[in-house]
Amino acid sequence: MNPKNPTFDPNRRKFLGACCAAVSATGMLSTLAQLRMMGAVAATDQGPVGPARAGALPPDYKALVCLFLAGGNDANNMIVPFDTAGYNAYASAAGRGAIALPQGQLQGITPATGDGRSWALHQSMNADVAGTNNTGLKSLFDAGKMALIGNVGTLVVPTTKAQYSARSVPLPPQLFSHNDQQVEWQSSVPDRPFSTGWGGRLADLTNAFNGSSTVSMSISLNGQNSFQVGRNVVQFSVNQNGAIALSGSSSSPTTAAGLRTRAQNDLLASANGHLFETAFAGMTSRAISDSAMLSSILSGNPPFATTFSNSSLGQQLRTIARLIAASPQLGLKRQIFFARIGGWDLHDAQLGAHANLFADVSRNVSAFYRTTVELGCAEQVTTFTASDFGRTYNTNGDGSDHGWGSNHFVVGGAVKGGDIYGKMADLSIRGPDDAGSRGSWIPTTSVDEYSATMASWFGVSATNLPVVLPNIGRFARPNLGFL
Repeated sequence: MNPKNPTFDPNRRKFLGACCAAVSATGMLSTLAQLRMMGAVAATDQGPVGPARAGALPPDYKALVCLFLAGGNDANNMIVPFDTAGYNAYASAAGRGAIALPQGQLQGITPATGDGRSWALHQSMNADVAGTNNTGLKSLFDAGKMALIGNVGTLVVPTTKAQYSARSVPLPPQLFSHNDQQVEWQSSVPDRPFSTGWGGRLADLTNAFNGSSTVSMSISLNGQNSFQVGRNVVQFSVNQNGAIALSGSSSSPTTAAGLRTRAQNDLLASANGHLFETAFAGMTSRAISDSAMLSSILSGNPPFATTFSNSSLGQQLRTIARLIAASPQLGLKRQIFFARIGGWDLHDAQLGAHANLFADVSRNVSAFYRTTVELGCAEQVTTFTASDFGRTYNTNGDGSDHGWGSNHFVVGGAVKGGDIYGKMADLSIRGPDDAGSRGSWIPTTSVDEYSATMASWFGVSATNLPVVLPNIGRFARPNLGFL
């Protein structure tokens, strides 16, 4: 004991520090072990439909899937004016110029409500895995399973052009920076540093739905991200082919890896005279046992009838679907996923690359939706897009540059699709929505409003919305109505 402080014991502090280190190390081992076993989700080859799954998803199950278009999607070519006057202005030298899409290739849509303008989708937005190009995203919009959200972006407060020009309201910092805007989109708190993402805060608030499940409800299919950073729920990363595996382990009794694993298990099972060693061995053994249990559950699930493409995005979404299928056996009633597709920072050679990207997205998001139908949970899974920012309406000659507001889409059985929500930008250079002179649209819908609509559907009450989205009280529409 310290005579000046009878509650202070340096040896006790060292012991507690060691225990904390043990918990940290063991938590890492447990996480990695669980992730390794999730590889069984992606390991099953696609093929004919196998035996019935172990159990249907419970009626109160919900999953939210964030699809991040990294680099800044030029959504001005995702949703295009289709009436004669609107298209002519779009295709003019003062509009999109060299990166305007041919009108004859566009896919006209008929939103349930309108603003007097006609719209069409990019020609690749109905691509499908079968190659028929008639069952992709455009078909989901027509069927009422996809909604479009107009001119969404980061905002500190609602902002008009006059306010932007006078700098009379606070603005998101580093508006045209990839890294900053990705973090601000994913945290939904642009006006001050924040250590969590809105998906992480959503997981912290709703994790109680999952009872005593030891598997995280937040799983990333494309590395660490800001969106899923929470205080209590830790995001798990897996790759498109399966889990991030621990190397050097095997169940084979004769290989070097198998002998190494056997020796490890013998060490863990041996008696220890030290409290820390005993605790570490026990926790590690339980993690290995849990992993074996997970492996048994996940490897037993049959493949899907629905086919995904072999692209990175296709395999990310396929793995997410397998994790959703396993959720009843894992005891999960809420799951949050993160997938990412890069390549959207198209300052040049935009037309061809953009067509390929949209085709990849259309093929695999539509396949993912059909898989949720196959699983009987389409109403319980919602997929939404996010991106760094939009792009300039004015071309730089062969591409577009960093902008601000952008258009997005949401897909799912619960989506009130076939319509455009929010307000599409006035597509006039130096017009009422242009932050400069090149068509960098000032958002008419905030990321907060977009995100709050999905958080409400996920189970967050109006009272708790500010816990997930601290700035939502600054905006008039905490629910845009697309769910």
